Amino acid sequence: MPRQLTFDLPPRPAMGRDDFFVSTANGAAVALIDGWRDWPHGKMVLTGAPGAGKTHLAHVWAAQSGARIVAATEPQDLATLPPALVLENCEEVAGDSAAEEGLFHLHNACVGEGIPMLFTATTAPSRWGLRLPDLASRMAQAGLAHIDPPDDQLLMMVLVKQAADRNMALTPNMLTHITARMPRDFAAITTLIQQADALALSEKKPVNMAHIRAALADLPDDPSS
Repeated sequence: MPRQLTFDLPPRPAMGRDDFFVSTANGAAVALIDGWRDWPHGKMVLTGAPGAGKTHLAHVWAAQSGARIVAATEPQDLATLPPALVLENCEEVAGDSAAEEGLFHLHNACVGEGIPMLFTATTAPSRWGLRLPDLASRMAQAGLAHIDPPDDQLLMMVLVKQAADRNMALTPNMLTHITARMPRDFAAITTLIQQADALALSEKKPVNMAHIRAALADLPDDPSS
């Protein structure tokens, strides 16, 4: 039977503190973010793979600090600075002279006003490829918090959360089946949930084990195994 046409509508992720799961993979990073009043020079770089929860943790911190969350490449009005600032995907400024210059001046303005800054990126600033030496030296002064690849506990929790964001219900059997077979990779979690959801929607059925098996079969092998 041909599958029905589906529309992959973006989920509405829950971004509250109660929705952020802490495990050995991210506990150290969470502790550093919670201790934001003691950040070196008032700034911290939060790193981790795509899907690791950097944006979620940034929202948690924003709720604590009153921070504005913006893309690092987005120009900012230095005359209307917020009480705290999150700059997302900071490595994207590297190699763009205007973006690097803009981030440098924004950084200096925030430091001058005592405004704490949280930077998110996949890697540490030393690996971004910044061309502006003054910006590179400023970023090197920031603290560094890293989210490791997910352990089994976090893997299962992120699966449950991403499924819930799409109004999907995963049974204990599904979760056990998935965690025994999938790569320990945040991006793979997102891919699996998206594919299982699309299959279920195409058949106009709740997600079932057949959908899970099919989605797992499309994932790449775990490079760490």
